[in-house]
Amino acid sequence: MPTPSAASAARPDPPAVEPLGARQSTLRESNLSLVARTVCASPAPLSRAGVAARTSMTRSTVSRLVDDLVAGGVLAELEPPAVTGPGRPAIPLVPSSGLVALGLQVNASYLAARLVDLRGRVVAEHVEYDDLVGCDPRSTLGRLGALSKQVLGQAQGARLVGAGLALPGIVSSGSGRLLLAPNLGWSDLEPAAFLDDEAVGGTPLRIGNEADLAARTVARVAPGRPGRLADFIYLSGEIGIGGAAVVDGQVMSGRHGWAGEVGHVCVDPDGPPCRCGSTGCLEQYAGRQALVAAAGLAPDATPAELAERLRSGDSRAKTAVASAAWALGIALAGVVNVLDIPAIVLGGHLGQITELLRPDLEQQLRRRVLSARWVALTIEPADGDPAPGATGAAQLELTAVLANPAKWVD
Repeated sequence: MPTPSAASAARPDPPAVEPLGARQSTLRESNLSLVARTVCASPAPLSRAGVAARTSMTRSTVSRLVDDLVAGGVLAELEPPAVTGPGRPAIPLVPSSGLVALGLQVNASYLAARLVDLRGRVVAEHVEYDDLVGCDPRSTLGRLGALSKQVLGQAQGARLVGAGLALPGIVSSGSGRLLLAPNLGWSDLEPAAFLDDEAVGGTPLRIGNEADLAARTVARVAPGRPGRLADFIYLSGEIGIGGAAVVDGQVMSGRHGWAGEVGHVCVDPDGPPCRCGSTGCLEQYAGRQALVAAAGLAPDATPAELAERLRSGDSRAKTAVASAAWALGIALAGVVNVLDIPAIVLGGHLGQITELLRPDLEQQLRRRVLSARWVALTIEPADGDPAPGATGAAQLELTAVLANPAKWVD
C-alpha cells in the first residue's frame, strides 16, 4: 500500500447549514456564513438590500460583509441592469465561479471525475465506462487518479476547496475507510491511500456512500440551494441498488453512516444468493444485471432495449419488470411505513425505466403502505445525471465553504 499522504487524511462531514441560522465561533464568521448562504439559496440574484431584508441585518453591515465575500472569491457581482429611473441600480449578487470542488466516483460500470463550482455548474468532467465488478482497487483507483488529474488540469485558475469520493458500499463515517463494496469486491481498505496528492489537488479526501451523495443532488440543486423535494427516499440503480432517506433536506446517515442500504433489504428469504452474503435481497430482482438477465437480454443491454422488448409484448421482459416492481414495492413500503416519507426518487437504470415500473409499483405501494389511503406517494425519476455521486461529493465540499466562508475570505 502506498505511503499515506494528505489525500489519506480522514475528513468529517461539514456541519449542517440549514436553516439559515449560524453557529460559528465569532459574530463576523457567523454573519459571513449567513450572507453567503442567503445569496446561494436564492434562485434569482439578490442585491445588497435584498440580502439585508432577508437576514434582518443593516444595509451597512451587509455591504461590508458582501465586499469581503466578493474580495475573497465566494460571491461575485453581476453587471447592474440598465437604469430606468432615479438613483443607482442595485448590483446583483451570485455565487462565485472561482471556487470549485472535485467530485470522484467509482461504480460497478464507470469511473467519474468532475469539477463543480459554487453555482452548481459542472466546469469539467471525464466519465469512463467499464465493467468494474470484482476489480482490483489499486489499479482502479490509479485509473481514477489519472482521470482526476486530467480534470484538475481544466480548472483554469479556479481555487480548489476540497475533494470527495463516492463509493457504492458501506463507508465508515469520519475514518475514510471503505468497509464493504460487494459489487466491486472491495473490503476493508482506505481508498485515499491509493490516490496521490496530485490526484486530489493536495487537499484531504472525504469518502462517502454514492447513494447518500447522489441524494444530496436532489435535496440541493446547487450548493446551498434547496431542491423541490425536502423529504424523499432515493434509490440509486446500478448492478446493485443503493439508497438514502432524506428528511428536511438532510440525508439520514445513521449512527455509523451506514443507513440507507435498501438494496440489501430482504424481499424473499428463499430468494437467490446475493454478493453481500444474504439471500433474496432487493438488488437480486431490481438490480440492472438481475433485471436484464430475467428479461433474457445480454448483460450489457440498455434500459431502452428492455423497454422495446416490453412494448413488443415479450413475456420474459414483462415478467422481469413485474418482478422488479414487486420487489421494489415490498422494500420501499417497509421504509415508508417506518419513516413516513412521502416521495420516492429513482436514479440510475431505475430512473430510466420509471414509467415501466410505475403501474405495478404503485399498486404494491397502495396495498402495503399504511398511510396510502390518506397520502398518495409520489414516484419520479432523477434528472439523469450519469454520475450523481461525483456531483454530490463535490457539492458537499462546497457546502463546507458556505458553513465557514471566513476561511476563504481571510
